[in-house]
Amino acid sequence: MDRRLMAETRLARYAFMATVALSLVGGLLIITQAHFLSQIINQVFLQEATRAEVGGLFIALLIVILLRAVNQSGIQVTASEVAIRIKADLRERLTNHLMQLGPAFTQQERSGELTITATSGIEALDSFFREYLPALFTSLLIPLAILIVVLPRDLLTFVVLLITAPLIPLFMALIGMATGALARSQYSQLGQMSAHFLDVMQGLTTLKLFNRSKPQIATIRKITDQFRASTLSLLRVAFLSAFVLELMATISVAVVAVEIGLRLLAGGIIFEQALFLLILAPEFYMPLRDLGAKWHSAQDGAAAADRIYAILNTPLPDETGTAPIAQVQRIQFEQVSCAYEDGARPALKEATFTIEAGQHVAFVGATGSGKTTIANLLLRFAQPDQGNIRVFDGSTEKDLQAIDADQWRQHIAWVPQRSYLFNMSAADNIRIGKPDASLAEIIQAAKDAQAHTFIERLPQGYDTLLGENATRLSGGQAQRIALARAFLRHAPIYIFDEATANLDAENEAQIQQNLQAYIKGRTFIVIAHRLNTIVQADKIFVLDGGRIVESGTHESLIAQQGAYYELMQAYGETTYALP
Repeated sequence: MDRRLMAETRLARYAFMATVALSLVGGLLIITQAHFLSQIINQVFLQEATRAEVGGLFIALLIVILLRAVNQSGIQVTASEVAIRIKADLRERLTNHLMQLGPAFTQQERSGELTITATSGIEALDSFFREYLPALFTSLLIPLAILIVVLPRDLLTFVVLLITAPLIPLFMALIGMATGALARSQYSQLGQMSAHFLDVMQGLTTLKLFNRSKPQIATIRKITDQFRASTLSLLRVAFLSAFVLELMATISVAVVAVEIGLRLLAGGIIFEQALFLLILAPEFYMPLRDLGAKWHSAQDGAAAADRIYAILNTPLPDETGTAPIAQVQRIQFEQVSCAYEDGARPALKEATFTIEAGQHVAFVGATGSGKTTIANLLLRFAQPDQGNIRVFDGSTEKDLQAIDADQWRQHIAWVPQRSYLFNMSAADNIRIGKPDASLAEIIQAAKDAQAHTFIERLPQGYDTLLGENATRLSGGQAQRIALARAFLRHAPIYIFDEATANLDAENEAQIQQNLQAYIKGRTFIVIAHRLNTIVQADKIFVLDGGRIVESGTHESLIAQQGAYYELMQAYGETTYALP
């Protein structure tokens, strides 16, 4: 029994208590049914009672049978309520936790595996709460109730039941040691298969272009075969265990029947009592057999729970700051270092610089030099390993980590090099920048981003669904919608990670012109790969190997003929390299 999942039942406390109570009632009804049935048979066959004499008992028996059916339905209803509430809560907690973990966590995971965990993984818990949990309590309460009734009536039968009953749970525990590992392996392979299939679907164009479809099909077939073999191994254990459990229960019932039958022939027990015990014997083992049949549901649920709780137990980034922020006058990095993957890959080393409000600042450097890491630090997607990032709110100095993360991000409009668009309308994708924006505001932002013309040409205009990750748009069109989203935000700080890289020259020039109106009086931070986009910057920081090696204006850096000048030459941008 998984203690983590059992602890979740507090979320549906009353439904869970009702399930337990109904399980106990079920045990009492079984005993009552056996009592009436044994009396009816004894009176009809031995005492030759008439229909009228046993009519009352017969009606009582029918009522008990009806109550058992109603009781069993009640158990299913309450158990389903428990399952539904817990699954909904876990899915919400998992989603919220992933949101709080942010890109720093999700970028290290495979999207397919995370999707399986949040969907099929949580659904795998349904059988645990709806089937296994009721079977568990039934297997505890019904045999216990029968033992309590049998003890004062027949000690020998009580002893036989007491000795044979633990054999089935013991065997299930032994099986669980084997099936638990198999279930975890199967669930892990399901995640790998789903993640790989998603990779193939997302990269289908590339695979077709380079004629690599067949090797990927072969890989999927190999992973599928591994999953099939794992599933068959689990099923073999399940079928074998079901057979053995059925055999053990049958033998146990036979032992009880033999000892009662022998004593009945010898006159050591009366017929009515013997019949009562014989009727109860199969009912005694039935919940244990049912628990064995549901045991594999528990193992599947536990395998899924391992992955679910691994994510839920992942420590959140330190975003506990609650300090408000009204107006950003200055951002100051002081000896800031940052590394990904537990320090295995230093990305930024002892960076010290200042960004004043209203400045146009650019960070340039070769790939992997630490430019995007600075953006991630500013966006609170990453945290410094050492050093401090200070924000000056008027005359007040605050550590960036002490500021409320959500409130801080409201001050920023960010456009990455590859923005994500959702399977929503064009208007709703732009409206993400400002949820309460009017259609007129959305259209104006789209015009400034050079997106209005092509949006109007879409089948339903601004109401056109863009498809998953804007599959119906070109790269440049998708980027212009992302730019419109940022323009709509009217934030005090803009961070662009080569946001116009996918645009043609004409649209880029027009957007750069429109951008000047938006960044006037605002802080504009550019992560640059194309150096011609930052020659007008107030300050340029040059990074190399995670360190800031130069800083200054375009003219001063060119005059130094250092790292910046060499970058200009390397990119072939000689026009801008001339002093």
